[in-house]
Amino acid sequence: MQKRPFGNTGFSVSPLGFGGAPIGLLQTEREAAGNLLNLLLDEGVNVIDTAARYKDSEEVIGQYVGHRRNEFVVVSKCGPSVPHVEAPEWSAEMIEQTIDASLGRLRTDHLDVMLLHSCEKDVLERGEAVAALARARDAGKIRFAGYSGDNEAAAFAAALSDIAVIETSISIADQSNIDTVIPTCRQRNLGVLAKRPIANAAWKQPDDQPGFYKEYASTYTDRLRQMNLKPADLGFTAPPEQAWPELALRFALSIPGVHTTIIGTTKVENARTNVAIANNGPLPPAVVEHVRAAFKKADPTGAWIGQT
Repeated sequence: MQKRPFGNTGFSVSPLGFGGAPIGLLQTEREAAGNLLNLLLDEGVNVIDTAARYKDSEEVIGQYVGHRRNEFVVVSKCGPSVPHVEAPEWSAEMIEQTIDASLGRLRTDHLDVMLLHSCEKDVLERGEAVAALARARDAGKIRFAGYSGDNEAAAFAAALSDIAVIETSISIADQSNIDTVIPTCRQRNLGVLAKRPIANAAWKQPDDQPGFYKEYASTYTDRLRQMNLKPADLGFTAPPEQAWPELALRFALSIPGVHTTIIGTTKVENARTNVAIANNGPLPPAVVEHVRAAFKKADPTGAWIGQT
């Protein structure tokens, strides 16, 4: 899989990354998750994104691919609701305890990227959380500090000198961050991960969504319905169940400034499909413009902000 420079971090990353939320939150059988992780590494995917509050996601990653640590960039996140971390919310103590616990679960001596997990702008303005990440970076526990989130908070974070990586929502059904967050990222040459790049498969019927995704995808499902997009109208000849994932993933990969797209799955066949789609590269510019125009037409007032 062809790699892209990850901003000014010095890493080169695959356009497809693995999102570790489902293997934890959907309680995937551990060996199956391990097989999936090793398959993706074998296919050239070299970004694994997880978080301290994704139940046992970090532990599974450490157990099954910890021995391949030099083959991938590991990204984790710290924030409230982390088991066994008892410290004031967004305090330096909370950040420090979470980083130490993540290092143990992931079986590594350093994290390549640690992100603040969707805190509000006022937390960033106080500075304590970002300063704690900076100290961890200076101590060698993490390589780069970053922020995961959307809208005004993400735009603010992208301008902070200690922030080197931004993870933000970008998809066919979530485009506001393209205009409000990505320009600063490009100006500062930050590493950018697009989260939810296939819009939580919002083209599916809600009853076909697994577990909590039935409600989690509802906003995108409603937006996509109003956008009235049809892959066939954009030159896709495959059946809709194949065309939609390709349209969605390749759209996110087409946005200048996006370096990798994070997709979580628990199924090997979906992982193989995602790899094949990512290898097809960006969409033709005319298709990208059509999708962007459909979003703006359906949301003329700009009410559709990024989903945190």
